[in-house]
Amino acid sequence: MNIILIGFRGTGKTTIGKILAQRLGKEFIDTDEYLEQKQGKTIKDIFAEGGEKLFREIEAQIVAEVCLVDDRVIATGGGVILREENVRRLRKNGIIIFLDADVDTLHKRIHEDAQTQRKRPNLTNLSAYEEIKYLLASRRPLYDRVADFVINTTRLSKKDTASKIIAFIHIYVKDLRKG
Repeated sequence: MNIILIGFRGTGKTTIGKILAQRLGKEFIDTDEYLEQKQGKTIKDIFAEGGEKLFREIEAQIVAEVCLVDDRVIATGGGVILREENVRRLRKNGIIIFLDADVDTLHKRIHEDAQTQRKRPNLTNLSAYEEIKYLLASRRPLYDRVADFVINTTRLSKKDTASKIIAFIHIYVKDLRKG
């Protein structure tokens, strides 16, 4: 079974995913990083060339590919839940964990991460803060709908977040075996 991390940019999916993978002895993959490696360009460049439509098509191909293998920790892009086919593929062999955080925390984390600013495009014409607020409000119901477990990372350390996820997974797997 794969452990799938979903959530908005800045919630800690990559960092927490690496901690989880190490603690659980699983391989880690970040779909955005994998996509950039396979395409040989940043997500921002892909958006510049073909817009969000092209990016979402490539993202769906990457999701299909990474879901073929079992026993991984997979950190997904923030908009992966926008396509039902992605959700179906992720759910088929995975437990889906929604990492959430408040708008102020996300804005601070994203603003302080130069790599995110350099490699990720703006998706609207809004200010950075307003874009986060707008997109999070529109995506949160989708994240909630597909998640097996929701954890707010606003006030938790990354290690504590990973520990809570591991505790949940142990309960989840035990319940699966009973059922």
